[in-house]
This record gives sequence, C-alpha cells and structure tokens, in this order.
Amino acid sequence: MPMAARHTLQFVLVVVTACLVGGLVSTAAAQTAAPPPTAGSQPAAVVPDSFVIGPEDVLGVVFWREPDLSGDVTVRPDGRISLPVIGELEAAGLTPNVLRERVQTAAAKYLTEVNVAVVVRQINSRKIFVTGEVATPGTYPLTAPRTVMQAIALAGGLTEFADAKNITVLRTQGGRAQSFKFNYRDVSKGKGLEQNIQLEPGDTVVVP
Repeated sequence: MPMAARHTLQFVLVVVTACLVGGLVSTAAAQTAAPPPTAGSQPAAVVPDSFVIGPEDVLGVVFWREPDLSGDVTVRPDGRISLPVIGELEAAGLTPNVLRERVQTAAAKYLTEVNVAVVVRQINSRKIFVTGEVATPGTYPLTAPRTVMQAIALAGGLTEFADAKNITVLRTQGGRAQSFKFNYRDVSKGKGLEQNIQLEPGDTVVVP
C-alpha cells in the first residue's frame, strides 16, 4: 500500500475511534446526570385549575434526597393521609400547593433540609353518575368541564327505551337537594341550550 494511502487510512481510523469514544462518554454522562425514576410511581394526572383534594385521590409525596419518606398515598374517607415519620395530616379540601406547604412545615421538625413536592397521581374524588336508560350506566371521573350532553355521550348514549324529554340532573349543594330538567331532543336540535348545564362533582344524571 502506498505511504499516502496508509496515512489517510490511519487518520480515518483515529477520527472514527474518537467519535465512538466521545459518544459513549456523552451517553454515560447523560445517564449519570438524569435522576432515576421512582419505582412504581404513576404519572401525574391532569389537574383542573379549581381542583381541591378529596377522598380517594392518590397523591405522590416526594422528598428530595429522602426516598424512604417518599411515596404515593391515598386520601382516606376521613380526608387524611398518613406519611412516614410525619404521621397524619389533613388533605381533603386543600389544593396541592397548600398541602405541600403543610407537609414541608411538618417535616421541618424532623429534617434539616426539606424540599418536598406533592403530585396528584389520580383524581378519584371528582365523580359524576349516569344512571337509567343509557348504554353504560355508571360512575365517571370529572377531571375536566363536562356538560349533561357530554356525560350522556360518555355513557354510550341513550337506549331506545329512554324518555329523552324528561332527563333529570340531581345535585346536592350546601345540604340542599336540587334538580334540573334536561330535554335531550331539544338540546340535540339546538333548542333550550341553557338546559345543557355544566356538571359538578357528585351530580347524578337520571335517564328514565
């Protein structure tokens, strides 16, 4: 092989080797810099702006550099959660940010440096109920604004035996029972659209 060709080949081999080594180093550095995911943790839920924590909601309480204290907890029916070392705290009725502040204050009694995050994993406290002559009666999460028409669609629509003109929305507010009439046929034709109210947690759509 001519001397010039041999030098060219050696130069190419040096460049390729340098690129491969550089790529391996970069990959190792990236893996070292990125924090490992928490084992068994769930992704965060999409939280409405007006969201307050309620019973059955699943929360992730994450302490920076304190994996033994971190984990997912479910809000009990009494509205409280139980955390390692800290003990029990009231969670229901609070926003995630307010709960985070209370957890941080409680943890400061036991830890010198406290950095905690509260993440909503599952929203189970905000529910609506659709019952009667729909394809799939049941309980549905209310994680975003939803109207009566949308709730019926979520339940698979009306059956052939449904009384579409006399649907009722039942609501309990401030200890008082309320009911709202909903005429499916009118609303589906663009009439009486004010009947298509936005549902609130705990509402029941009754399709006779």
